[in-house]
Amino acid sequence: MPSRLLAASVLAVFVVFFVLPVLWLVLASTKTDQQLVHDSPLSIGSWHTLKTNWDALTAYQDNAILLWLRNSAVYAVISLAITLCVAVPAGYALAMTEFRGRRALLISTLVVMLMPNATLVVPLFLEINAVGLIGTMWSIILPYSFYPFGVYLTYIYFTTAVPKDLLAAARMDGCSEFGVFRLVALPLATPVIALVGFFSFVANWTNYFLPYVMLPESDQMPVQVGVGNLLSSVPSFNPTVGSLAIERPQLALATLVAITPVLVVFLFAQRFLVSGMLAGATKE
Repeated sequence: MPSRLLAASVLAVFVVFFVLPVLWLVLASTKTDQQLVHDSPLSIGSWHTLKTNWDALTAYQDNAILLWLRNSAVYAVISLAITLCVAVPAGYALAMTEFRGRRALLISTLVVMLMPNATLVVPLFLEINAVGLIGTMWSIILPYSFYPFGVYLTYIYFTTAVPKDLLAAARMDGCSEFGVFRLVALPLATPVIALVGFFSFVANWTNYFLPYVMLPESDQMPVQVGVGNLLSSVPSFNPTVGSLAIERPQLALATLVAITPVLVVFLFAQRFLVSGMLAGATKE
């Protein structure tokens, strides 16, 4: 009985701190600004109000929210493709080969992985500025394409989960090292590839500080920076805004739009990871 009570208490805490804010956000987008202030926090608005808020949001700066979403998708997808092409072979090479400086490289990869992203913004800005890429999409894509966490994750996976005897047998059968990687190691690494891809996509999609510094033009911004700019157009937070003001329910709707792709990718990645792990566990 005490264990059940403890479990129920933990679940209640999770609901209060994680589920209720998201529920409030969803319901806020269905209300007018006056209803958001005066009605119950968990009251439901209407579909008509939701459509009105969507129309007002898309009318802001001529569909700027849709342009920001497209920018985020372009930055995240290209970075994801480069990340997988770099991180997976790098992790395999670190796991399967011995060379001078390997330990130092692993330690430096771990240190960079543990550093907060905000601490790297200024050094990255100086590097990108030195090669003349400030204000281009590559100033966002390239820094996040070389993903230390992905390299370390694949290194751990190939070290612990892939049988080295199986790889050695493939070499004895005449496979080249690249053939062993492509035909044997890579199919076995499907779960970690999906995991690296998911974390890379989320990191790129939620990236704020780097594009905020690197991209000066509004039509280049990803959706995270765009939503931050919307915040300054809400009269409650900035009384100096003019006729192009955005109301709080529309800001809540913009936030929902910004996080929906991450939620969709998470649901698909979760299914893919589970199915990949179970297939590997039951394969004879």
